Amino acid sequence: MTSAPLTSAPATALVGPDRVNDERAIETQALFARLGETVDPEEQEAIRAEIAALNVEVARSMARRYRGRGEPDEDLEQVACVGLMKAVNGFEPDYGRDFLSYAVPTISGELKKYFRDCCWTIRPTRRIQELQREISTVAGELSQDLGREPTTGEMAAELQEDVSVVSEAISAFGCYAPKSLDAPIDSIGTTSLESLLGTKDVGFGRAELHVMLSGVVRDLCERDRRIVALRFYHDYTQRQIAEEIGVTQMQVSRLLTRITAELRAQLT
Repeated sequence: MTSAPLTSAPATALVGPDRVNDERAIETQALFARLGETVDPEEQEAIRAEIAALNVEVARSMARRYRGRGEPDEDLEQVACVGLMKAVNGFEPDYGRDFLSYAVPTISGELKKYFRDCCWTIRPTRRIQELQREISTVAGELSQDLGREPTTGEMAAELQEDVSVVSEAISAFGCYAPKSLDAPIDSIGTTSLESLLGTKDVGFGRAELHVMLSGVVRDLCERDRRIVALRFYHDYTQRQIAEEIGVTQMQVSRLLTRITAELRAQLT
């Protein structure tokens, strides 16, 4: 079902926030009463859109609480509005509850679900994600009380969690927004994270191959060992090898084919 665009309801001029909230609650209640009285689908859709527009500032306010976590404000507001529409569609006024008492947890759950399912490069368990938010809050409070950064053990004690679980949650902080390999690691900005990464050294592969071949090459006859040395150690061409051992280039090609086949058979 497609809903009408959410737009801000006009604010009452020179009225305090409590008065505005009360009026919004009363008007929302009246709209839900109208919704329950009509059976026309188009009218029902229009009333739901009106309810959403009346309460959209609540959704936007909740979205602003999640600012600064690497996600665009527009995306957060959109997710919050999706939660608001879910609340509008799922609210049952017969239970006697205020609409916002149902809508706020629904919107909050939608925002948390968005971060949990869509914003992690590597997705930890749900408990680890929730624990990270708790750690961020507790770390700030303990820093003020202690006058220094709290240890993992101190945070675990405050959260009443096992130290190993808290350590796992702390180590997973980079899973949400991993650093770029181009990111500088010093204040000057001349050294990047990529410069600290190792590279593949072809020398290791050659050394391993040399060890593997040395045993089987020793079993070749003297002329075959010489051909192998000239071709693979001294990088001679087939023509140069032919001139060196006094045969034709065609014969060298055949000899190399036979020798490599024998070596391969020995290695396997």
